[in-house]
Amino acid sequence: MTSDARDAVGAPPLATSGDAQRRSLPWEAPVGRDTQGPQLATLQQIKGRIHRQLIERLNLANLDRLEREEVVAGIRKVVQELLTKENAPLNLEEREQLVAQVVNEIFGLGPLEPLSQDPEVSDILVNTYKQVYVERHGKLEPTDVRFQNDKHLLQVIDRIVSAVGRRIDDSSPMVDARLPDGSRVNAIIPPLAIDGPHLSIRKFKRDALSGEDLLRTKSLTPAMLELVRGIVRARLNVLISGGTGAGKTTLLNVLSSFIPADERIVTIEDSAELQLRQPHVVRLETRSANIEGEGEVSQRQLLINSLRMRPNRIIVGEVRGPEAIDMLQAMNTGHDGSLTTLHANGPRDALGRLETMVSMANLHLPEKAVRQQIASAIDVVIQVSRLSDGTRKVMTIAELVGMEGDVITMQDIFGFERRGIDAEGHVVGMFRPTGIRPRFAERLQSWGIELPAELFSPLAAVPGQEGARW
Repeated sequence: MTSDARDAVGAPPLATSGDAQRRSLPWEAPVGRDTQGPQLATLQQIKGRIHRQLIERLNLANLDRLEREEVVAGIRKVVQELLTKENAPLNLEEREQLVAQVVNEIFGLGPLEPLSQDPEVSDILVNTYKQVYVERHGKLEPTDVRFQNDKHLLQVIDRIVSAVGRRIDDSSPMVDARLPDGSRVNAIIPPLAIDGPHLSIRKFKRDALSGEDLLRTKSLTPAMLELVRGIVRARLNVLISGGTGAGKTTLLNVLSSFIPADERIVTIEDSAELQLRQPHVVRLETRSANIEGEGEVSQRQLLINSLRMRPNRIIVGEVRGPEAIDMLQAMNTGHDGSLTTLHANGPRDALGRLETMVSMANLHLPEKAVRQQIASAIDVVIQVSRLSDGTRKVMTIAELVGMEGDVITMQDIFGFERRGIDAEGHVVGMFRPTGIRPRFAERLQSWGIELPAELFSPLAAVPGQEGARW
């Protein structure tokens, strides 16, 4: 252990008194007298004392200068010394657990740290200090993780938001932020949250899924994958629609992987989640207003600015407001091949939502003019859904074919036909082509992409029972 590490874990505190530090650990159990004997402490009381004595010996000013491994080694050594003095009846596993708890309280997410390291957990949902849920394989399940009280949970929330330059208190009781690893965090505290603080963490996948992964999980068929690959390569404009947690961003990542490496791509997101593998990518992210309500940079501002950056393609993580009109204008003025997502229950609902978002720009455009813009800008709508068994599937691939009077006309190319639920609770169904050859097939041909006629045959149905584990 280096001299810095010894100083960090062995020196007396620099800035706060022992009493102040004792108050900073609200999760510690109070040390009291056991009625069965003088000063007989429970296991929790022993842990509380070890916690307190260790914090009193930490030199907090030096911790930031050290690697985590050095600090863990130093903390382990000090804990062993303290346990020897306590003559604590803890086995090796309990001692290692105690060291891990202390390290997590100092560096990580406290009790949530093991969940954040679990690769199978995609979402962590904290409903006050008493209740923690996680999502595994698309299904929510409770955990036995608990915080000691609301103050303990508030400390973890404050540590998370402080690390990204944000604050949360009575004057600003709601925060939406992104962790350094890309995970999305939302926290809301009293007085807005009636029962106590709530925290939601959507974990960031370090390894983006590929098209082959979607085939393996039966989220779509090889024919559907071949079609969407051709759609992206031929620079058709694509709108991905779906509900919360349906896998829109995951599919957007997969589609973006089909973009040629020699194109300049500009991405615009509220929270940067896209993982593009191309070498020429410009990543832009919105900024929230500061405490004074100033400094906000919206998606619309970034979208307008991106048009001056000579992009070959523009990818908008999600449209949810007046930026929709600027995105449609970009698609109609030479920036074809653009991709975006929005929340909707189906392809037709997606167009309706898009029309509503255009009206939020207060340009007072006639309905027919807005629909003409949508019909000429969007070529394909892909609907994704999370089914009742937690699986995620591409439910529909639909083509926009133009206008008939005041109505945008669409035709489904592929769809998932749901047929029921089996004895194990899995959704049973078939991926089935509708038999319609899309009008954009000629455009794909002009790009050298040949799609065989059998691809669209209604007889080419493929079972889709097993679930997608995005």
